[in-house]
Amino acid sequence: MAEKEKDEHETEEGKKKSGNMLLIIIIGVLALILIIGGIVAFLMMGNHDAEAEAGHAKTEVAADSHSAEAEHSGEGSGGTPMGGEVMTEVGLMFPLDGFTVNLLSESGRRYLKCEINLEMGGEELSPELEEKKPIFRDIIIRILSSKSLEEISTVKGKEKLKEQIVNELNLRLKDGKVKNIYFTDFVVQ
Repeated sequence: MAEKEKDEHETEEGKKKSGNMLLIIIIGVLALILIIGGIVAFLMMGNHDAEAEAGHAKTEVAADSHSAEAEHSGEGSGGTPMGGEVMTEVGLMFPLDGFTVNLLSESGRRYLKCEINLEMGGEELSPELEEKKPIFRDIIIRILSSKSLEEISTVKGKEKLKEQIVNELNLRLKDGKVKNIYFTDFVVQ
């Protein structure tokens, strides 16, 4: 009978040890999941920093384009007329639908989402733009998807992109010219 009690006692100790081992394994797996989650969260926050930088660059582009318009309109070195107000003459706008394209990259995981407004040279251009809208969308999609993140992440890169789009669109217009384009939304993911 003493042997029977001894065997039961050893069996209970074995069950406790395996229970403790299982608890340790579960805690280890949970710790590993938390670590991986932290790394993923850190990487995701890094993308938000890049978006914030892109937003900051977008603001700089808008400010640069406004100062360039002031210079072109002959407002002088101060950029303000006598009344102290900043005058920027912007032509009629022709909005295009949003664009979402994959950027040129090795991994193919970067994409650009943007909205573009075309500044027309005159009202007579509007019917031609409406008629050729699918052609212009195709041209813009091809241009945007041929760019890498590095090419469009700087202010200078965005300006080159704008110039390239304006030049390509103007090659296909008869009734007037596109003066400028404006990115009303520009997000790189």
